[in-house]
Amino acid sequence: MRRFAPVILLAAASAMLAACGGGGGVFNRERPDEFAVQRQAPLVVPPDFTLTPPAPGAPRPSEGTASEQALEALFGGPAPRSKVETSMLDRAGAAAPSIRSQVGDTGTNTVAKGSVTRDIIAAPEGDGQAAQTVIPS
Repeated sequence: MRRFAPVILLAAASAMLAACGGGGGVFNRERPDEFAVQRQAPLVVPPDFTLTPPAPGAPRPSEGTASEQALEALFGGPAPRSKVETSMLDRAGAAAPSIRSQVGDTGTNTVAKGSVTRDIIAAPEGDGQAAQTVIPS
């Protein structure tokens, strides 16, 4: 076995060296020439010199705000309300500013809509583990 170890190592080394040859192997890939430089056309100064530079952080005039862009992307822009929607909003009237806190108040009178609705209204405030509704079976 001691006689064959150098022969095996020599054969493996020669196989590795043969793989590094320039015959279109793994290491001979076509690369762009990093020394080939092209001339670029010079910058052109606009003919109107009265242009004012934009204010820092201001949105571009043609783009609008981020919320307008989101509405445009999701819904195709703002749409006018229909007659039915306008009529419904007029009949509903304006909500009190503190309506969310009044609904959770224990002194608020509610119409009996069943035990599920009562349990939902009686649920503790918050969105953690304590805000759970138990439906009796």
